[in-house]
Amino acid sequence: MDIFEKCFNYTDAKEVKDAGIYPYFHALESRQDVEVVMEGKRRIMLGSNNYLGLTTNQEIIETAVKAVEKYGTGCSGSRFLNGTLEMHLELEAELADFLRKEAVVTFSTGFQSNLGIISSIVGIGDYVVCDRENHASIYDGCKLSYGKMVRYRHNDMEDLEKRLKAIPDTAGILIVTDGVFSMGGDIARLPEICALAKKYGARVMVDDAHGLGILGEGGRGTANYFGLEDQVDIYMGTFSKSLASLGGYMATSDEVAEYVRHNSRPFIFSASIPPANCAVALAALRHLRAHPEIVDRLAALSAYARKGLQQRGLKIRMSETPIIPIYTYDATNTLRKAKEIYEAGVYVNPVLPPATAPNECLLRTSYMATHTEPLLDEAMDIIADVMGAKA
Repeated sequence: MDIFEKCFNYTDAKEVKDAGIYPYFHALESRQDVEVVMEGKRRIMLGSNNYLGLTTNQEIIETAVKAVEKYGTGCSGSRFLNGTLEMHLELEAELADFLRKEAVVTFSTGFQSNLGIISSIVGIGDYVVCDRENHASIYDGCKLSYGKMVRYRHNDMEDLEKRLKAIPDTAGILIVTDGVFSMGGDIARLPEICALAKKYGARVMVDDAHGLGILGEGGRGTANYFGLEDQVDIYMGTFSKSLASLGGYMATSDEVAEYVRHNSRPFIFSASIPPANCAVALAALRHLRAHPEIVDRLAALSAYARKGLQQRGLKIRMSETPIIPIYTYDATNTLRKAKEIYEAGVYVNPVLPPATAPNECLLRTSYMATHTEPLLDEAMDIIADVMGAKA
């Protein structure tokens, strides 16, 4: 049998394209901002993870230019060998201080961070216990490890305890959860997770890709939000969202960081973050530390959007984060509504199975600290009109 047969027989994308409701790969022709030009037309951006709006901050942009002028365009090697810049070490030290952890290890992407952390920590005879709605990179990190993956129902602490009880006392256990779940915008039940981890001798890792810059004191994330910084063993995060760059990190103890640096294949065998990306992440972190009020502004705008969507008669999934999903239920309706909203001048993300249950499809809207109330009102009016909502 030809191994390409699956490719030749794949028709899902073509069928959606033929129906005129294909939602992917829309091309940006402008900066990632609250308003963008996409395929020749102005769109209000309600689908970005640029939560603090720092991708267009001129001072941060200038740091990228200066970094390229000083270091060139790339590092041409892994951190393990010739690819460590002085700036990488500076970023790790300042991020560790911000997150109140002993050490930080940076990776080339957020996705790679989960691959590199989980695959090096979880070995033969170990168990990794995952929330069913964890990010795909966590699942792939589990597959790359030599341990056994066990899943529990989303934010269901009774089910988590049931799974933990069934694991042999002799096994090492790592519980991994998103801090803020990327599609639903809800927050992990971290106090209960940490209590169960203590009860069953497990360690806790939080993927805070959507928590940094959003939750906690000055945007320090989910563990800080709950006052559990000393009980979460590993934070994973990314630079591609609140910090307006590209790359990822692990924040943890000195001992765990040193182990991962010398045992993580995705870390050892990948080129390091390019100078411009490293400089932007560092500058964005410094901006966040200097301006913690932007976290409050983001929270206020998110609350404004939640209230506004409800007042316009839209059914949303409630959250305390800048991720606000609007229920559309079945997949075809979701794709049609996303297209109509896009054509009317607003970009949102359709969320389909397997990211949701088959009849719980969503339009994922997300907000930035640089949005304005009038712009959000314009976008929400468009969405409500397309959805046929009644206030």
